[in-house]
Amino acid sequence: MSAAGGDIQVVVFGLGDEEFALPVTAVREILDHRPAYRVPAAPEWFLGLTDVRGLSVPMVDLRSRLGLPPVEPTLTTRILVVDMTGAAGAPLALGLVVDRVLDVSTFAADSVEGSPDIGGRWRSQQIEAILRRGAGFVALLDPARLFGADDGPDALATLGLAA
Repeated sequence: MSAAGGDIQVVVFGLGDEEFALPVTAVREILDHRPAYRVPAAPEWFLGLTDVRGLSVPMVDLRSRLGLPPVEPTLTTRILVVDMTGAAGAPLALGLVVDRVLDVSTFAADSVEGSPDIGGRWRSQQIEAILRRGAGFVALLDPARLFGADDGPDALATLGLAA
């Protein structure tokens, strides 16, 4: 989360009315939305593949992955290309489709809180922390935790993308 209790820098994005964030160190780049090459028999949240500088990058509908209703892409829809660990520890780039990117922000250590385990829309293990932003909150996600063991075999492994 934050180095030795220090500040944390994140990319803040929106899904519907909710705000989420990813550590800036996990986000390689932000792209305009583009259609994906569909893969037969893939889960609903797996949109397919897209080309990013000559590499095939799997695209995930983050709304669907978090249990939000689907929406059509708009002019503000973006793809966050994040770096994760794939099969056998190999690096994996993954494109997370979000409604809009809001900003890159730095949060002081005293505005970072643990994730409450209250059930609800998101599984608590998907949220690494809650960040206080003015009168509101931003849920800090860990990309690796979005595809966890509670999905049966690891969700990315079912697609042959991770160990």
